Amino acid sequence: MAALTGKPAPPHTGDGAESPLVDVAGATPVRHPLRWLAVLVLAVLAAQLVHFLVTNPNFEWPVVGSYLNASVIGHGIATTLELTVVAMAIGIVGGVLVAVGRMSENRVLSAVCGAYVWFFRGIPVLVQLVFWYNMSALLPRLSLGVPFGPSFVSGETNGLITPFLAAILGLGLNEAAYMAEIVRGGLLGVDPGQHEAAAALGMGQGRLLRRVILPQAMRFIVPPTGSQIINMLKATSLVSVIALADLLYTAQSIYNRTFQTIPLLIVACVWYLIMTSVLYVGQSYIEHHYARGAHRTPRQSFWDFALFRRPAAAGAVPGGAGQAAEEEK
Repeated sequence: MAALTGKPAPPHTGDGAESPLVDVAGATPVRHPLRWLAVLVLAVLAAQLVHFLVTNPNFEWPVVGSYLNASVIGHGIATTLELTVVAMAIGIVGGVLVAVGRMSENRVLSAVCGAYVWFFRGIPVLVQLVFWYNMSALLPRLSLGVPFGPSFVSGETNGLITPFLAAILGLGLNEAAYMAEIVRGGLLGVDPGQHEAAAALGMGQGRLLRRVILPQAMRFIVPPTGSQIINMLKATSLVSVIALADLLYTAQSIYNRTFQTIPLLIVACVWYLIMTSVLYVGQSYIEHHYARGAHRTPRQSFWDFALFRRPAAAGAVPGGAGQAAEEEK
């Protein structure tokens, strides 16, 4: 039959039955009409959105463009970035220490670290910011010295706890509680056999944590930490309630004088989107670095996500199976 039709005969199995494999080179692709309908609906909605943005005069795009690169907005952006960096540094360092304390065999230390996480995760960060800002109502003076004894250094609370320091304390201490749970989850994700192998080599607890446990736990810690950094950048907008001149407070102070509320809020939104996008790209590259060898298929990059492209499977050739078959011929 193969000689008459000119087509190769299907392969046979050992028991004489034909193989279920069939030639699908000429198969008709599956149609997806609902996908095209969804694309059409999204295109109409996108066109309506663009028309709304262009034709609505209340957006005042010339005002947006004039304030987008204004120096006063730049000072607010600098304050926002400074708050993010300092608060996240406190949160990461404090989170590692609290996580290690929670996993300690010392029950007192573990209970104290657990109480810290419970307290700071249970109170909204906005309430914490307002509390630190009004610390002078509770303690008019702060002093450092011997407990129940003489003090060596003292000063007025209003002079010591500035709005910037109050923001750092509120954001950093709150972030340390969340980072403690992230770090603890990453440490628990490491295979317990690594502990036993390191102990067999005579490693101490400190060296075991630095050289073995933390490097392996980083691929579990980095992705949620990147999300926490982005959340911290956005959470800095809460400091506007304590009159700290971040990006949002700067925009508010301008539109309170000019009554151009919508354009200034758009400026703030644009800069927040720019900063979070940069952080997202950095997070993607760091995730790729720590995930090497842990996944059979490559992780989706930021640009694949932005352009709606699927990551290629590991070992796949550009032309697919058809091209490989042609090359074999």
